[in-house]
Amino acid sequence: MDKYICDESNGLWYELQGNYYIPCLILSEEETQPIGLWGQRHKQYLKEHKQFFYTTMLIDGTLNCYLADINQQAEQMFHRLIKQIAKLENVTEQLKADNPMEWVTRMNNIRSRVMEIVNHDIIFN
Repeated sequence: MDKYICDESNGLWYELQGNYYIPCLILSEEETQPIGLWGQRHKQYLKEHKQFFYTTMLIDGTLNCYLADINQQAEQMFHRLIKQIAKLENVTEQLKADNPMEWVTRMNNIRSRVMEIVNHDIIFN
């Protein structure tokens, strides 16, 4: 048996692994974008809860680009909401200068709430 074969109907190369031919799939350079924390979380969610969607995108070569986009959307939403909520709750630079511990406590609270919102609206959706 040949180590590598090419299927003319789909143009894919296959490598012999034991008794089976496995497709040789490699992502192109343009599809390998770095994905951050939010993209990694969404990837894990897809693996666990939407396996068909995850596998289809992985095979099509669109998964990495999709995850990079999700990561960018989540980052933008995260920073925007933190600014908006901090402004609404009057967590200002003046508070930071006057009472740093109170500022840190309130910002951590805001950050936790915003993480839950982003997880609900983008990551686990």
